[in-house]
This record gives sequence, structure tokens and C-alpha cells, in this order.
Amino acid sequence: MSKVEESVEVEVPVRAAYDQWTQFETFPRFMDGVERIEQRTDTLIHWVTEIGGVRREFDAVVTEQIPDERVAWTTVEGEARQAGVVTFHRLDETRTKVMLQMDFAPEGLTEQVGDKLGFVKRKVTGDLKRFKSFIEERGGQETGAWRGSV
Repeated sequence: MSKVEESVEVEVPVRAAYDQWTQFETFPRFMDGVERIEQRTDTLIHWVTEIGGVRREFDAVVTEQIPDERVAWTTVEGEARQAGVVTFHRLDETRTKVMLQMDFAPEGLTEQVGDKLGFVKRKVTGDLKRFKSFIEERGGQETGAWRGSV
């Protein structure tokens, strides 16, 4: 398993950052390579991705969700193996640190080489920067929210 840890500071309150992150179906708007996400239940998420010409479909289950604090997941079926957590840290009334930690299993030689060259880390960094732009350009107005706990 490989590991990546990245964070970004966003100029929105912690509630807005968390609420936006729980809108999984909007991920394609800021995550490069994510074609589609379908939230099938409160905890089951179906992903369709295409990264570097490799198309994958997989299901992930939300294993922990605490409003304004964290969302954790693990894959349960399909063509990818990963697990991770996103945590939300209140810096002040209008700023939040969003931190992502993820373990993943690169498959095949191409993915293993890409991992060693830092491709995944750069992708995650870019995704978090695009999340920052996405939520800040909306003035901190999230597209929706799910305040339940898992």
C-alpha cells in the first residue's frame, strides 16, 4: 500500500467546507479524472474514474462521518483498493484546514511507476486546490449538506 497526505486552507467556515465535501456527486467538478459519482445510500458511493487512460469503477463505503470533523471511507468492491479520511480543522471563524490522508494500492507497472514519481500526490494536491477554488468562488455557499453521522 502507498500513502498520500495533503492539506489545503480554505477561506470558508468549517461547516461550509464540511457540508460541501459531503456532496460526493459534485466531486467531478473539482477532482481531475473523476467522471461520475453516484451516492446509492447514505454510506455507499459508486465511483467512475479515468486517470491516465485507465478507466475504473468501484464502490466505497463511508465508514465514519462526524459533522464538521471527518469523513472516512474504504473501497469494498470494484477495480480500485483504497481507504482514507478527510478531516476539517477550524482555524478561525472564516478559515478551515482540510486534510486528506489516503492509502491506496497501485496496480500494474504503470501505476506503480506513477506512484513512485509522485503522480498521485500531485493529483491530490491539485484536487484540493480545485476544491478550495470551488468553495471559495461560491462565497462559501455549499451546494448541499448531509449532517448525519456514521
